[in-house]
Amino acid sequence: MSLFEVCIMSPDEILLDSKEVKELVLPTTTGRMGVLSNHSPLVTGLEIGVMLISTAKSSNWTTVALLGGFALIKNNKVTVVVSGAQLGSNINIDEAEKNFSEAKAKLEKATDRKEKIESTLNLKRTRATYEACQQQIT
Repeated sequence: MSLFEVCIMSPDEILLDSKEVKELVLPTTTGRMGVLSNHSPLVTGLEIGVMLISTAKSSNWTTVALLGGFALIKNNKVTVVVSGAQLGSNINIDEAEKNFSEAKAKLEKATDRKEKIESTLNLKRTRATYEACQQQIT
């Protein structure tokens, strides 16, 4: 089985640096994209969403909530640069569910255009965080 390397970076930290990845699923701006070893070179934009990682060490998928950015795939290395990210295992599910519910309610109450845009963006962020911790548990 061929493995490849993944590095996830945000302005604050290197969230993950693993050399033993089997498979990766990215939330790109054009939909979800799977990555295996020996993938063609590519640069792609990333949406706010959940990234899935399968490593050689575990049969479970690791989830990461991404807050948008881009990914560079080249020579069996995937470099992910995002404005923010959280490992699903580090997210409190009760807090994430509460934040997601509050974001939905705020969007429903939004009246002007600016408030609707800001509420929609917040809803996407809270949904990604909630889905990342939900998928990590199951």
